[in-house]
Amino acid sequence: MIKKILKYLVLIFLIVAVIGFVLFLMIDQPLPIGETGPEAEQLADEMLTALNKDAYDSLEYIEFSFRNAHHFEWDKVENKVNVKWEDREIYLDLNRSVRSFNLLELQAYKYFINDSFWLVAPFKIRDKDVVRSIVTMDRPGERGLLVTYPSGGLTPGDSYLWIVDENGFPKAWKLWTSNVPIGGLKFTWGGWVNLDDKWFSTIHESSVINIPVSVSFIR
Repeated sequence: MIKKILKYLVLIFLIVAVIGFVLFLMIDQPLPIGETGPEAEQLADEMLTALNKDAYDSLEYIEFSFRNAHHFEWDKVENKVNVKWEDREIYLDLNRSVRSFNLLELQAYKYFINDSFWLVAPFKIRDKDVVRSIVTMDRPGERGLLVTYPSGGLTPGDSYLWIVDENGFPKAWKLWTSNVPIGGLKFTWGGWVNLDDKWFSTIHESSVINIPVSVSFIR
């Protein structure tokens, strides 16, 4: 009896594994080839203008939460952040070398780098060394800006394809990152809120997981 149960369990495992592999092959997409140059830079300018980057740059302080699990009090001027999760609270001076962080500080730093990117990524498309290229999209009214970060962050080499509407607003992005096994996984950038002329997206939905981000206070 036990052998039969084990055989069924092994069979079920194999079926699930095969289905998962087939779905992976169906969903996984190769990184698109973009073209750098004036057209890509113009689209980047349109994005930053639509989102009022000048207003974002004037921000001194942001309080936000990621998936209602990680909470941040970010002093942009002093480059410091207070990170809270579960029963922990870690104050980070981001001017320090990451090598000097202890294990809890390093965990808090990883949370901040990842989670804040889901909030402010549109404003970082002109960061140092970032490569921008234009990608032709299939749907009418959509434009694609491929942004690659060859250095910096936790996973250098990551690429993001911004899907931009006719007004310059990001609608979604597709990811090619080392910590996401499916290439081209698409997340929406929706639920836009305007706080003192500063735009933030609060809803990121995909076929796999949804990621809510909330901004509670800015200054």
